[in-house]
Amino acid sequence: MKYFNVLVLSKGKKNSFLIRSDSKKEAIEKAKLKTNGVVLKIEETSQPLEEKVEEFKNYLLSFRKIKIKRTNLIATMRQLAVMANAGIPLHDALNEIANSTNDKQLQIILKDIAESINAGIGLSQSMEKYKDELGNLTIMMIKLGEQTGDMASALFTLTNILEKIDENVRKFKKAIRYPLITLGAMAIAFTILIVYVVPKFKEIFERFHAKLPLPTRILLNIEYIFTHYGLYILLFLIASTIFVIFLYRTNPQFKKSIDTFLLKLYLLKDIIYYAQLNRFMLVFSELVKAGIPVIDALENSISLVDNSYLQEKLEIVKTMVEKGSSIEEAFAQTGLFENMILQMIAAGEASGQLDNMLQKITEYYGMKFDYILDNLSSYIEPIMLVIIAAMVLLLALGIFLPMWDMAQVVQGRG
Repeated sequence: MKYFNVLVLSKGKKNSFLIRSDSKKEAIEKAKLKTNGVVLKIEETSQPLEEKVEEFKNYLLSFRKIKIKRTNLIATMRQLAVMANAGIPLHDALNEIANSTNDKQLQIILKDIAESINAGIGLSQSMEKYKDELGNLTIMMIKLGEQTGDMASALFTLTNILEKIDENVRKFKKAIRYPLITLGAMAIAFTILIVYVVPKFKEIFERFHAKLPLPTRILLNIEYIFTHYGLYILLFLIASTIFVIFLYRTNPQFKKSIDTFLLKLYLLKDIIYYAQLNRFMLVFSELVKAGIPVIDALENSISLVDNSYLQEKLEIVKTMVEKGSSIEEAFAQTGLFENMILQMIAAGEASGQLDNMLQKITEYYGMKFDYILDNLSSYIEPIMLVIIAAMVLLLALGIFLPMWDMAQVVQGRG
């Protein structure tokens, strides 16, 4: 969202005010509608300080908010699907699930939804106020169930989508666990050596007043920084991390810059690319298969893409399809999809088997994603070996070179 200072002439008077809008053109239209006047001047400006402070307060408060675990949401929707399929009224099913769950936040939500249903409000409408906790996808699939009269089928489809997304997330976490543990252990070991071992040798080196080699001077400088500024550096890193996360969550331009940068990094770019497109195609194919209109299916599929750069590219698809373009033409315009994928989509559209082709594309991206994760260690190990070798070499040269020189000095004196 952008901010614009607008100067308007209305009823013979000039008025200036701030408008929040996605584009300059939209801001002008809003200004005209608001004042029924003529826009004299419009300039883009920064976000007001008051709003920045309010966003930061909301961000800090968000840490206190109890989030629903994905596994608990999946279990809830699976139970609800089974009960709906068995003909149990939704009100009774929701109360039963609420009483059996250990998630207090989810329990409160389910009981409130059950009370709303008992008051005559529809399930999807009752869930609307919990959109952040349950997700747009959940509410949209519930609406589909209400429209088709087959709530159980819609809930089973929703559960399958959520389970596949959760499976990919767990695969990624499992794949990066070993490299992260190894890097963490290396960092701890290096810190211990710098803080506790190097100072012992420092005392020995100082007795001889000899000129120390470069690796030793580097080690001693690192030790000095750790000893005198270590706490400040740690606090700075923590504060910087919180600030960067805050900007990432609240500033769309900053988020896009980071997301674009991540897509240029070795290995990480492929993981993000295939993970995000696999998720997009998974949801899109399931929604099309379930009978959701293509535009609605695209909108909800795109909303589940976390990377803002890829999300912006995929928005092109939705815009072009709304204007009457074929799905294949719209996909081609993004520049994200290879020719094989475009040909499969074109074939699916021509034969009326789009949902089947989308399923095959989902499997293809899933296969590529799994291959990268399965071979993640082999990609990372050479980098880790270089880092370990550099650390060991620095420590070895930094400690043993001056000791060798001192031994020669002692022998010379003898």
